[in-house]
Amino acid sequence: MSLFVIESGILTTIQDLGRNGFRRFGINPSGAMDKMAAYIANLLLGNQETQAVLETHFPAPKLQFEKPTTFALCGADFAAKLNETEIENWRPIVAKEGDILTFNERRLGARLYLAVAGGFEVEKVFGSASTDLRTGLGKLVKKGDRLLFKEENRVIRKNYKVSESLIPRYSHFPTVRIFQGPEFDKLTAISVENLLKKSYKVSLNADRMGFLLEGEPLYLIEDFEMVSSPVDFGTIQLLPNGQIIVLMADHQTTGGYPRIAQIAKVDLPIVAQLSPNDKLYFEMISYERAEELALAQQINLNMLKWAVRLG
Repeated sequence: MSLFVIESGILTTIQDLGRNGFRRFGINPSGAMDKMAAYIANLLLGNQETQAVLETHFPAPKLQFEKPTTFALCGADFAAKLNETEIENWRPIVAKEGDILTFNERRLGARLYLAVAGGFEVEKVFGSASTDLRTGLGKLVKKGDRLLFKEENRVIRKNYKVSESLIPRYSHFPTVRIFQGPEFDKLTAISVENLLKKSYKVSLNADRMGFLLEGEPLYLIEDFEMVSSPVDFGTIQLLPNGQIIVLMADHQTTGGYPRIAQIAKVDLPIVAQLSPNDKLYFEMISYERAEELALAQQINLNMLKWAVRLG
């Protein structure tokens, strides 16, 4: 049985943690924009963290459960209701056959993730079910689709709630931690000051490939020819006009613009939940501190995984 799509919403896709190991062929990892939300949604249900999930935007889809199951919603708050009862994010929810899931208001964040116990039965390409519409990989969910559950789909009645320490601090105006990129030292002193003291606004030119930010222009000490070099999710590049762009989940594998900074992995979910006209500040930390934060986060995720399994 399955999840029936009554209404598809805007840009509802199948995603997972990404298509890794193929960058040398020019195939980017893609995957969920807010990987932390997708990861936790699966952990809450006892799934492998790599199981496929639905990534939804607002207006969001209207869905009907065609068999009893347990599901979890993580990420943005879209005022979800199961039938007429409002339900919470970041915990397992039991659905009965025929129950209808709706999303009624975008309160905070831009992307919501839905996982089901046991996972969705979806085709993988290059080891991943992630959708990249530019390359035609994966699946764009449409009205009338039936999203099949795996045979081991099950009902879980334990009512876990995620610790606040694991829930990303989503905001319309967050402070985002970064560390120096390979070409950071080529910025002028005043540009470094502006990068760290001025706010930036997410422009209308923002999608799964990258967010163009509007703010005080930044400048190099001198122009130089740069060979196209590897980039990653969260790489901040300086464009020729002095504006900056943050590369997101569907980023290219290499780029020819200066890589002035990299967003710390723990803060990528915060950026992924921004919308056009939201603003952000940058805070510089060391690479070592970014690693420490990522390690601490992974330890907390492992604790959640074992709590679900043993509970």
